[in-house]
This record gives sequence, structure tokens and C-alpha cells, in this order.
Amino acid sequence: MNRNLFKSLGIAMLLLLAGIARPALAQAGDPLAQARELVRQLRVELKPVDDQIASAPFLTALERHQVSLDSLKAFTGEQYNILRSDLRSNAQMVSRFGTQPQGSYFLDLTTSEAEARRLLLDFARALGLTERDLQAYEPRPGAQTYPSYAAWLAFYGSKSDIAAAYLLNFPVFGANTGRMAVALRERYGFSAKDTAFFDYFAFLPPSFETDSLKVIQDGLNRGASVRDIRRSARLLQAYEKDFWFTVGQN
Repeated sequence: MNRNLFKSLGIAMLLLLAGIARPALAQAGDPLAQARELVRQLRVELKPVDDQIASAPFLTALERHQVSLDSLKAFTGEQYNILRSDLRSNAQMVSRFGTQPQGSYFLDLTTSEAEARRLLLDFARALGLTERDLQAYEPRPGAQTYPSYAAWLAFYGSKSDIAAAYLLNFPVFGANTGRMAVALRERYGFSAKDTAFFDYFAFLPPSFETDSLKVIQDGLNRGASVRDIRRSARLLQAYEKDFWFTVGQN
């Protein structure tokens, strides 16, 4: 064999081996590397939808004091139905994944949902609504696609599907509710206690991202489908958009 050709092949083989080794070393250095990179890609992919959610007409109108109290009551009725559904969905997740590594993640979701429900009732009372009024409210289909899909995930999704979808979704929902909290206090005169529901979602626990990444990575290590994870995050965010555009309809 030509000596120069042999030398070239040797260099090519070394470069190939180095390329294989680098991801392995990165993985060894960061046990969450795969989950972290997947979430980074998803944030880029979903940014157009996130921007549409942030620019929902309902939020702009609220910040201009152009949303009626009846529309706020309807918003509360929609959220009441969402929380009731999500509480059951999260309990199902605990049933499926509670004994696995990071099982406490799903228990925390359930207890957080129960607390959010309590805070929503405080806002409802500030609007002059009782829980019986909320139970009598007839929800609109477009505002309930989100909890319907969350229920599907609870029964059929992998834990990585769920954690990724929530990690991408919760900060976006929280940014909107944070804007609502400010507008409701500054433009409508509600108190901090009245609007605690909105602040509750605006400030996620500091460990939420890392905890979510751990769940995603553990699922990936067990063979979870990257395609399914991407699909779950994409669909849940689309249904989040449905909610914000539906509540803006009188």
C-alpha cells in the first residue's frame, strides 16, 4: 500500500475516533447532556409559538384595561376546569411513575396543582364568584384542549414526554400570568392576595428545570423516544396557544 495513502487513512481513523470520543466525554462530564441539548433545540423550535402566545390579544387588552369583568370571570371558569382536570392527570402520573427515580417530581406537580386551585378560588371570590358558580360555568372547547392533552399524556406518554412538555410550557404560561398579575393590580385594583394565583405560576421553583432534565434524561436512558418527546412538547404548546386565543374571544 502507498505509504502516503496509509498515513492519510490513519489520520482519518484518528479523527473519526476523536469525533466519537468527544460526545462520550461530554456525556461523562454532564449526565444530563442529552436532555439539556434536546431541550435547547426544542426552545429554538417552539420560539415562534411562544412569541404568538406572548402576543395574545387577551393580554394586550388586559394591560390596557379593556377586558371586562365578565371576561375575567370566564377566564376563571376556564382555569377552574383546567385545574380540576390537571389535578387528576397529575395523580395518574404519580400512580405510573411515583416509584421510579425522580418519582417525587410528579408528586410535587400534584401538590402544586392543589395549591393553585386554592389560590384560584381566592381570585374567584374577589370577582364575586363562588365555587358553585365555577362549577356551573360551561367551558369552551378551544380553552380545554390543553388539559385534554395533559390527560392523554398522563395515561399514555412517557415520563420524558411529560417532563419535557411541562418544562417548555410552564415558563411561557408563567410569563403570561405574571403579566396578568401586574395588570390586575395596577389597572383593575386587585390586591396581592387576590392575584396570588397568577404570581404562583410566574415564579417557578429554582430547581424545576434541573428536576425536569433529570426526569427527561432518566427516561432517555430507559429508551424513551426523542421523536415522541418533541411531539409532546410541540402539541402541548400548541394547545397553550389555543387557550390564550380562546379566552380573548367575547
